[in-house]
Amino acid sequence: MPVSRRSFLAAGAAVPLAAAPPARFCVFSKHLQFLDWSAMAGAAREIGFDGIDLTVRKGGHVAPERAAEDLPKAKEAIERAGLPLTMITSDVVHPGSPHAETVLRTAAKLGIRHYRWGGFRYRDPGPPPETQLRELRPQVRELAALNRELGLTAMYHTHSGLNQVGASMWDLWLLLKDEKPAEVSFNYDIAHATIEGGLGGWVHSARLALPLSRGLALKDFRWERGPRGWRVAWCPVGEGMVRFDQFVPMLRAAAFTGPLQVHFEYDLGGADKGLTRITMDPQQVFAAMRKDLLQLRSLFA
Repeated sequence: MPVSRRSFLAAGAAVPLAAAPPARFCVFSKHLQFLDWSAMAGAAREIGFDGIDLTVRKGGHVAPERAAEDLPKAKEAIERAGLPLTMITSDVVHPGSPHAETVLRTAAKLGIRHYRWGGFRYRDPGPPPETQLRELRPQVRELAALNRELGLTAMYHTHSGLNQVGASMWDLWLLLKDEKPAEVSFNYDIAHATIEGGLGGWVHSARLALPLSRGLALKDFRWERGPRGWRVAWCPVGEGMVRFDQFVPMLRAAAFTGPLQVHFEYDLGGADKGLTRITMDPQQVFAAMRKDLLQLRSLFA
């Protein structure tokens, strides 16, 4: 039977669009460093997080030198609380970093596939940036080879600031463009990217980085003028300068599905700094985290 244009459009409107995969928001366990594994995971679940980004580094929830002994126990405690151990944040810069093989082989054995790496810095004074980047490529290739063997994905965290490799994004892109993102990739921090390129620079860096990104860090900031001039002031999500309204559609267009790590760098009585003893009531800390998480869920909805 012939179908009118109106009927065809009405039928088409009834067919739902393919749903984007649900965003998995992981809490960066640095901000719950005042709690042990079980209490940390229980608090994260009650706040509403979907997973844990566990600090496996000096001063973290698991010390790197004890990864073989303690990481399985931490994972068990987290899962017992009802959450997955989605990823770990490590001190690994290259395969020769202290305890790198122990941490990574233990993670692979436990089925933890994503880890945060990074920390390359330019020597200043030193050779031109292009020379220093050429010197770093063998380390990146070696790490990619180890990850290929172990079935891991390394995600280089992008910071802002002087002499940080990856702050301007193009340099890290040059290091990673010929590698497989399943082995070595970006951990794109939208706040640090906005600090480095507040008007249009972050847009270009996101376009450059997202195809090679397997992780993403979320937080907010604003510039404030103090006695010593302008400085970065961290703040709750939605109260700063990060253009989440513009960034989230870019993530969807890039079909990004990696872990989303939520950071809390504004004043939370020391929880923001990863202290083991804090000066704020833990319930206030949890309430602030819940507020940011709900704001992010709204922005991503």
